[in-house]
This record gives sequence, C-alpha cells and structure tokens, in this order.
Amino acid sequence: MERYQRQIILSQFGREGQNKLATAKVLVVGAGGLGCPVLMYLAAAGVGHLGVVDKDVVSLSNLQRQILYKTEDIGLPKVERAKHYLQQMNPEVNVTTYATYLTTQNAVEIIDDYDMVVDATDNFPSRYLINDACVLLGKPLIYGAVSNFEGQVAVFNADLGNDKRSANYRDIFPNQPMENEIGNCAEIGVLGVLPGIIGCIQASDVIKLITGIGKPLINQLQTVNLLTNHWQTFVIQPSQETRSLIPTDLVAFKAKDYSLLCRLKLDIELDAVDFQSYFDREDVVIIDVRETFEKPEIDHFHHQKHPLSTWEKELPSFDKNFIILFCQSGKRSLEAAKILSQRDENKTIFSLKNGILHWQNHHKINLNEPS
Repeated sequence: MERYQRQIILSQFGREGQNKLATAKVLVVGAGGLGCPVLMYLAAAGVGHLGVVDKDVVSLSNLQRQILYKTEDIGLPKVERAKHYLQQMNPEVNVTTYATYLTTQNAVEIIDDYDMVVDATDNFPSRYLINDACVLLGKPLIYGAVSNFEGQVAVFNADLGNDKRSANYRDIFPNQPMENEIGNCAEIGVLGVLPGIIGCIQASDVIKLITGIGKPLINQLQTVNLLTNHWQTFVIQPSQETRSLIPTDLVAFKAKDYSLLCRLKLDIELDAVDFQSYFDREDVVIIDVRETFEKPEIDHFHHQKHPLSTWEKELPSFDKNFIILFCQSGKRSLEAAKILSQRDENKTIFSLKNGILHWQNHHKINLNEPS
C-alpha cells in the first residue's frame, strides 16, 4: 500500500477508505478541461474502475488546459490517449473507454454500470441528459462547469436515506436554454487553470462520497471568480415542481429529444489551425460539400467532392474513421456533419469552422480566384 500511504495515514481515511476507493466505479463524461484533472486525481487516488466517455479527438487548442494530453496526441481519440496515460500513472486502475456521444439510446446502459457520474461536459444538452439519467437511475452526479474566469461545482442527486435524494441540476436551472443562447468556451474563452481548480473540487467530492468522509457539496452550488478570487456557496432546495420536468421513466427518457447531435458546434467544428494537421493522415477523408461550379478550386490537399444538394437522394458513404467536411462559410458543412453524425455514430465527423475562405485568409494561401 506504499502508493497510497499518504492518504491512508489520514485519521479520517485509513485502510477502510482506501479499500472503498479500490472497489468503486466512477464514470467521467467528458475528457476535456474538467475531465483531465478529475481522471488524473481519481486514478492517482486509487479509484478501482474509471469509465471515460468522449467522442472528440485531441486538438492543438485543447492543450492550453487539457493537461493529460501532449502535442503528439493531436488528432488522436481522447479516450484512447486518456486510458494510455492513466494506466501509465497507475496500472492498478481499470479504465473502460466509450468513444461515443452520450445519448438517450446509450446513456442508461453505460451509466447503470457505475456507482456515480462526473459531468465534465461543456454543453447544456449533455448536462440535462446526464442529470435526468442519473435521477432516473438513482446515481449521484458530481457537476462542474467553467467559462471565462468563472466556474461552479455541485453534487446532485445524492442519497440522503429514507428514499430521499438531494437537489438535482434542474433545481437550479429548470429548463434547457436555446442553442447559442449562452456562449461556450470556444466562443468566449476560458483561463487555462480554471478547469483544473473546478476539476480538482469535483474529484475531491467523488472521494468524499465514496469514503464517507467530510461534507460534499450536497444541496449546495459553489462558485469561484478567479479574477477577484471570490468564492460563494449557495444553498439549493429540491423541488417537486422541477422534478416534473424529468421524464417519468426510462422509456420516456429514451424517447426524449435533447438535441444532442444538433447542438454542438464545439464538438463538430474544426478550426483553421487544427484542419492542417489532418491533411496527411491515411484514416481521414476530406469532403467538399459545395456545388461543383463553386470557386475557388482547391488543390492544396487531397479531397473528394460530394455536394450537399445531392444528399437528399442518397447519402455518400465513406470507409474512413475520420470525416472532415468543408464549404465556403462553414454553414453547409456543419449541416452535413450533423446529418452524417446521426447516421455514422461510430465515426468522428468534423466541419471546417467558418469555411474554406476563412482557412485561406488565416494561412494567407493564394487559392484560385473565381472566374
């Protein structure tokens, strides 16, 4: 037990606490800014089984805050790299990966295998989906969110005994906001150390819930502003009124549309810098969804042409695991990416953000001018 000696000698913790960690199963949804510190500290602490859900691949813009990854991981699936580094850190920890989006069709089966869930996602449809699934399955949910210089963390749906559960996410935010109503980190930015701070608090509350020590943030929401170093803790009260917003059973949950695949510009848009890193990869196909007559013509990288206007008759099929689509401005390729994501759930699909003209201007590339 030398690896864990510094926490075993804690009077509140001991061997009993370590044994509880060793037999625990924790699911972390999201292997990004929040997920990285959560996974690293839980693996280091000796949590016996970690599950990691994420369909994204590592990009250059991730490395400012997603400290589990390295430059050579760019373009590779996050869950695969996370498992590699976590098992290097602690070979005693079992890591199960799910290279997929969490949807109403797979969430119940995935979550049901774990004792608790950590929400390390960065979008509202996922948060509401995870929350509702955890309420229906009776699983504690350790929530975190970051944006700009501010973060928040809470423990939802904790078991209070006597068939009672603590407040859930909808007791603070009852209804899901409209798409693009609230900006994400890709649009308004995030200070790199902020996810580390919030992720560490999430990991701490996971450990407290498993071992029974201390006071997790049950029925509380803790917030921090790093610009001012101002911390606040708000009390949350469970409400039957907000409970009525959650599907009544698992059948209703699976039928509910959280618009998971239709909401995420962050997950399916690739910026002009990261786009370049895919040009020479053999497992990538790049698709031009513009009309055949549109200019400029592109000869700077190998690609195929499949105009979006022809997709109503027949969707094109691709034998590559990674698909990148582009058009003039990024709007049609984003729509195409959503269509393919619904059909090809096991493939990684991206749209070039802001289109090929933005890529041209960003890299000062002289493409053929329109005739």
